[in-house]
Amino acid sequence: MVEVCIEYQGGLHTRAQHGPSQAAIETDAPTDNHGKGERFSPTDLVAAALGTCMLTVMGIVAERHDWPLVGATARVSKQMTADPVRRIGALAVELCFPAGLPEAARKPLLRAAETCPVKHSLHPDLRVEMHAVWQD
Repeated sequence: MVEVCIEYQGGLHTRAQHGPSQAAIETDAPTDNHGKGERFSPTDLVAAALGTCMLTVMGIVAERHDWPLVGATARVSKQMTADPVRRIGALAVELCFPAGLPEAARKPLLRAAETCPVKHSLHPDLRVEMHAVWQD
């Protein structure tokens, strides 16, 4: 079990501290929801969690096969909706892969991204689109 302690600091800012490492992140409400947009918003962290999770599980697969994944990137675009309530409506993930990956790596890496725990933790109504760019 991992514990995260979060403190409200006023002005719509929070500070979250990761129990095991003591690393901290701070949030702010977005400008379209009463905040100043000075930090990640809580829903931005969901987008970041998805992209980092996908890269992490792909990294596990790549290490197992000695595939050169260093330099791979994920760009996650978040679209909010207000219908029926304010929430994330869609996340679009662009995965960019470095040159040097063998053709045989493509399907296993994409399958790993599709099965990341964060993606499987999201509500099924949340549209998640994934696009891969291969540097050949």
